[in-house]
Amino acid sequence: MNEQYYEKLLNIRTSGDQKWDEKTTHYHPYEPTLYSALEVLFKEYTINREDHIVDFGCGKGRLNFYINYFYESYVTGIEMNKKFYDEAIENKYSYLKKKKNSSDKINFICCFAQDYEIQAIDNKFYFFNPFSLQIFIKIVENILKSFENNPRKIEIILYYPSEDYIYYLEYCTSFILKHDIILGELYKRDDRERFVVYELAYY
Repeated sequence: MNEQYYEKLLNIRTSGDQKWDEKTTHYHPYEPTLYSALEVLFKEYTINREDHIVDFGCGKGRLNFYINYFYESYVTGIEMNKKFYDEAIENKYSYLKKKKNSSDKINFICCFAQDYEIQAIDNKFYFFNPFSLQIFIKIVENILKSFENNPRKIEIILYYPSEDYIYYLEYCTSFILKHDIILGELYKRDDRERFVVYELAYY
């Protein structure tokens, strides 16, 4: 199934890569996760309707709508770029024409990722290499503080992971590798074409 199929199915517009005007070295350009990659991920990785997933650097919301449509999970998209945030909100209006009962399960917040206050119900966190290691570390610290206050099973999902992210999680935190999901032909050309899932070992 191709990109156009899913865009029509979900009644959204998220295709295309874009850059914004703000000059920053910490945030990376917008690029949505391929639908074909999401198909592979969720064949091997399980989520359910009780999960509360946070997508850092959500862009126009593709992952959020995909997850809610197929798994009815709660999803929160965090996006610093006002233009992409506005497009995510527009997509939500369009999406809800098809999934009328999902309004309270899909939320978008326009803020810097490191400023998002981790909620006690948030338990899975998705990153598609959206920003620098410094910001990633700050977010993980926020997640760990939330865990201290509200112990629960927590997982971090990385798509196209950087070596810096992986090194930090494996050598500087108590997260342990749970899944390493390779994207077939794409992986043969680029060994970062994979998903890695880390689980917090404390729980």
